[in-house]
Amino acid sequence: MNTLVKGNLVRGLPSKLFENDQTCVTYQKGKQHRTSYKTKTKNSISLPLRLLHMDLFGLTFVKSLMKKMYCLVVTDDYNRFTWVFFLANKDKNSGILKSFITGIENLVDHKVKVIRCDNRTEFENREMNNFCEMKGILRQFSVARTPQQNEVAERRNRTLIEAVKTMLADSKLPTTFWAETVSTACYVQNKVLVVKTHNKTLYELFHDITPTLSFMRPFGCHVTILNTIDLLGKFDGKVDEGFFVGYSLNSKSFRVFNSRTKIVEENLHIRFSESTPNVVGSGLDWLFDIDALTRTMNYEPIVTSIQSNGFVGTKASDNAGQARKDT
Repeated sequence: MNTLVKGNLVRGLPSKLFENDQTCVTYQKGKQHRTSYKTKTKNSISLPLRLLHMDLFGLTFVKSLMKKMYCLVVTDDYNRFTWVFFLANKDKNSGILKSFITGIENLVDHKVKVIRCDNRTEFENREMNNFCEMKGILRQFSVARTPQQNEVAERRNRTLIEAVKTMLADSKLPTTFWAETVSTACYVQNKVLVVKTHNKTLYELFHDITPTLSFMRPFGCHVTILNTIDLLGKFDGKVDEGFFVGYSLNSKSFRVFNSRTKIVEENLHIRFSESTPNVVGSGLDWLFDIDALTRTMNYEPIVTSIQSNGFVGTKASDNAGQARKDT
């Protein structure tokens, strides 16, 4: 209006200064939008475990081999090192977090100061309230239907899920292996992703050791497993066949799926057959295309946009926010 008056671009408007005090409710009904999030140019966290980002994704439509349907993702703000935990139901979340925080503090000799998570009951309940009060841990909750305020955890979820879909599609393993795939993806990404500000991998920033990658093998490749458990006859075969599904977190061994026993075991005495092509199975369990995996895992990624200066964040799609609310 002021431009029209000052430039004499129209006739009939009074010669006065028009002001907008932002109090017009009718205008806000038609034009109000979500608050923007400005970029945070410098990380204020300088030590590990000072700030942990957490998020729980699920309920997945397919149970894992160990009957799990939820995945808890914990990310350290300083070095972006990530841990994943699998749950059969949300009630186990508090117990896992208490055990993890106690153990990781003893491991690296640092204390957890702040936890940032969404405002759901698995993170805000009596058990977690008492534990955080006893430990002196401050919790920061994101606003309902605003997942961009918990951006670090949301983006980490997206990175893991996209890797899992790719790995399952390439290995042609059924979706019931999703938990093993998430664990492997997290393990590998911790060793290979680089923090640009430090020019170091996540693993080196957290453990102060340059990671070794020479032992890594393609996920889902065929293996032969030496049978060291059963009492074998003189003419019985010494090995079982199976698939490589990950790395042990507690020992220098590999996690393999034994096709004979139908269980995942940890074993060092295996031989890899990387040149043997995987064959797609039959039936509804073998969902290996990208669209089917997305629907099966009940996950919808956020859309990366701009970040927050209060809570470091990206802008999430409305559909992602609603999906997270529903689950």
